[in-house]
Amino acid sequence: MAVHGQTIIQYMEQFAPKYYAVEHDTIGLQLGTLDKKIDTVLITLDVTLAVVEEAISIEAQLIIAHHAIIFRPIAKIDTSTPAGKLYELLIKNDIAVYISHTNLDVAIGGVNDLLADAAGMISEGRKNLETTYVDPMYKLVVFIPEKSVESVQQAIWRAGGGHIGNYSHCSYQSAGVGTFMAEENSNPFVGKKHEIHHEQEVRFECIVQGSNQRKVIQTMIKAHPYEEVAYDLIPIHNQGTNYGLGRSGALAEPTTLGQLAEKLKKVYDVPSLRVVGDLNTPIKKIAVLGGMGAKYVKSAKFSGADVLITGDIDFHTAHDALADGMTIIDPGHHIEKVMIQGVTIWLTNKCGKEKVDVKIIASSVHTEPFTFV
Repeated sequence: MAVHGQTIIQYMEQFAPKYYAVEHDTIGLQLGTLDKKIDTVLITLDVTLAVVEEAISIEAQLIIAHHAIIFRPIAKIDTSTPAGKLYELLIKNDIAVYISHTNLDVAIGGVNDLLADAAGMISEGRKNLETTYVDPMYKLVVFIPEKSVESVQQAIWRAGGGHIGNYSHCSYQSAGVGTFMAEENSNPFVGKKHEIHHEQEVRFECIVQGSNQRKVIQTMIKAHPYEEVAYDLIPIHNQGTNYGLGRSGALAEPTTLGQLAEKLKKVYDVPSLRVVGDLNTPIKKIAVLGGMGAKYVKSAKFSGADVLITGDIDFHTAHDALADGMTIIDPGHHIEKVMIQGVTIWLTNKCGKEKVDVKIIASSVHTEPFTFV
């Protein structure tokens, strides 16, 4: 059974919300429409001619990719050019293209966590290489009649309210008296119309993360017995969850630069890679960043990492790293292909949980532009 296109993207954006993306990144719907029924989705790193032909062969209505097909505003679409032919083929076959780029890099369980997991970085103590987004925090204050406190607070907690660090179900409650008068066209839960009513109420307070505030508020209002719910949502300066690019953390077991390089060739499925530094250098802590990581060498060193694993390192950056005593492993940009299986598994599980019958298919097309000889 097909599902509306926007539903699939809502699922995807629960995994990698758009607000995780760095400024000016080209993400979201880039071509086509989501206002249609979708029963087959193709997941890919890049959208090439071969990938589009694959999408046509499996009758996919949507491609979710990591790398954009449109990087800057275009003045015209010339179908005699490679890009123009690609757009034409997608449009003629009614295939939409949605991009999840740096937001997928940043996401928990996204590209950088997948790369870190494969490299052997332990999850305990893992940190962002560079924080790019901090989830804002709010204090929710709601006034609840005494008899309904238990049901309303349980609803708030189930929706994710009341989390502080490693603690859940956190709240502060104080008793008091609320007053109101039900006007014409009202349907009061307690009290009578046109009479001032005094009700024993509880002031319930808890912390809510900005990314979850809408769900918490909607759930709270639905569970609350009053026709008009009195509540406040107050911005606070407490530090929320940090999200960012790259990861740094310890390896499960110490190794050497050379041994780690050999391991990465296998787990990242690359025929060769480039190494900056002495192969006998002891490695206990690593930093990982998918894509081009030249400008993050100092961040990796500052994090305490013994090596930075990233792609597209240039000659001069390599020399600077050597001079600074920093080692680098460059397995290439294409290792971001880990997102294909990662997103396929996540979306398949999500659709199954939501009882949505949609085929999520991992692309089998190899999009590495380089041939190693």
